[in-house]
This record gives sequence, C-alpha cells and structure tokens, in this order.
Amino acid sequence: MKAKKSYGQHFLAQPMVAQQIAEAFAVEDVDQILEVGPGQGMLTQYLLKRGKPLMAVEADRDMVAYLMNTFPGWATAESLVQGDFLKVNVGTLTQNRPTALVGNFPYNISSQILVKLVDNYQLFPRMVGMFQKELAERVLSPPGSKAYGAISALVQIYYRGKTVIHVKPGSFSPPP
Repeated sequence: MKAKKSYGQHFLAQPMVAQQIAEAFAVEDVDQILEVGPGQGMLTQYLLKRGKPLMAVEADRDMVAYLMNTFPGWATAESLVQGDFLKVNVGTLTQNRPTALVGNFPYNISSQILVKLVDNYQLFPRMVGMFQKELAERVLSPPGSKAYGAISALVQIYYRGKTVIHVKPGSFSPPP
C-alpha cells in the first residue's frame, strides 16, 4: 500500500526500530496504550506484545481496512478508530484512564499532537513519539539554547524528555 502525501505518511520499514520504540517506555503506570497513526502496523505488532490494551486512531480509511485485515483479533471498531486524532475526544476514547501515547507522528501535525498531549497531560503520563529531528531537538532543548521555544517550554512543564533512538531516513518508506 502506497503512502499518501495528504496524510504526511512515511511508513516505518525497520522491524528492529519499531521494536525498540515499543519497548522504550514503562507500562506499569498506565492502563492502556493509544497509538496515533498506526499506518501499516509496523509499530502496532510490537505494542500488542506490551501486555496492555491497545487502541489506535488512524485517519486514512484505506489503512483502517488494511489493519482490520492484518490484525483481525485486535482491530475492531472499539480498538481502532477511523478519524483525525486532533479532533478525537481523548477523554472519551481513553475512558479517562491513564494511557501511554505512542506514534510515528507526521511532521505536518507533530507540534499539534504535542499541544493536545499537554492539554490532556492528566491522561497521558507517558509518551513515545517519533518526530523529525528538528522538532525533537526543539522539544528537548534546554532553556536559553538556540532551539528553545514555546513548544519546548510547553512540553517541559509536564514531561521530561529524552532521545530514545535516532532513526535514519532510509528506515522509512518513502524516506522523508
């Protein structure tokens, strides 16, 4: 299935990278995991092994159909929501339970996802996101540094960030 530019899709194509991302956070303090934009399910397959219920929000109808065929035991209308994460009521979706937010976030909406995360920080004690390098540097930069800005300050009020893994453009299809 081809990536669609309109969704900013760049599918992770390296299983080892997906596994590292899925294992990069503690799950003891969450009741469930919410994946944003599962695409073809590369990360999904490893998140399902984390021992917590997994939900996902996918905007692309074709990807939802693909995921339902690929993961028939998991992908149901309750666990896989077709829609725009930025418009989904996360309180309703998560039933206001502590949830880890995970995803390979499209560059064009990454900062908006971070704002939504912060707006709902009480629901999301954990987040592992794959961002383009420039945004990751801004989010993690310390006060006073050249890259520090509004998104840095906003995220750092509620979260401590760290780089888990550097992923090369060739690890995606198509490469960013």
